[in-house]
Amino acid sequence: MQTPAPFEYERAGSVDDALALLERHGPEARLIAGGHSLLPMMKLRLARPEVLIDINDLDDLAYIRLDGDAIAIGAMTRHAELLDSPLLAEHHLVFREAERVIADPVVRNRGTIGGSLCQADPSEDLSAVVAALGAELVVRSRTGARTVPARAFHTGPYETVVGDAEILTEVRVPVRPGAGSAYEKVERRAGDWAIAAAGTFVTLDGDTVADVGIGLTAVGAPHFCAPEAEDALRGGPATEDRLAEAARIAAEHTDPSGDQRGPAEYKRHLARELTLRALRRSVARARGEGV
Repeated sequence: MQTPAPFEYERAGSVDDALALLERHGPEARLIAGGHSLLPMMKLRLARPEVLIDINDLDDLAYIRLDGDAIAIGAMTRHAELLDSPLLAEHHLVFREAERVIADPVVRNRGTIGGSLCQADPSEDLSAVVAALGAELVVRSRTGARTVPARAFHTGPYETVVGDAEILTEVRVPVRPGAGSAYEKVERRAGDWAIAAAGTFVTLDGDTVADVGIGLTAVGAPHFCAPEAEDALRGGPATEDRLAEAARIAAEHTDPSGDQRGPAEYKRHLARELTLRALRRSVARARGEGV
């Protein structure tokens, strides 16, 4: 049986306590909440933290609420709460559709949005969702807080801008009146990591695309998004030809790797097809068709 390398254990009672422990133990300390990504890596000894800081008592970071022109989501909010949130379903169905295909109920009941985003797995679903929606992430240290655009949060596979003595505390998702959104994913089996997935939102002015966001995961899209495709679609009519062209451009700017889930060209094809499907459904929902 695989076992992790030896480590020390600390339990934080507050955000300030967690930050103090991170400062005390330095770069070899890791935060743990759900643990569904970190613990398997520790068992394989791909991750060897010297100290685990348990933050499951940070209940004040578990919330979903309207805050001005944004929906504020605490970093300790569990996947199951995101799936069941009527507020997110009212404004951004893309969250509910993504959560339905993330892992299984056991993982969704324990895993957190903060843990998923900070793990920065290249195939992680919520990273594509927050990138598409233009969310902002609040990162806190003992000296204050800073806000980072979701599209600047991930610096590479399994890497983010969060420093050794910092903690992600909140995700802020803009409220977009009249927007339609959707998530499309292909996986080998239910609950698996994506072979490819796309999340989109669209707002319309008449039949003109007033704004659009496209998020992609598992296909090597820089920062989980497709800005060139968004630029091609924004400001013009929401016709099938233009949606298809935007999907083509999105796929063109991906850089997938061939692996046991399929060759690179297959994944690029999926990126194009899933982006088109998600855009079609986002447009339909923006028109009030409710598909």
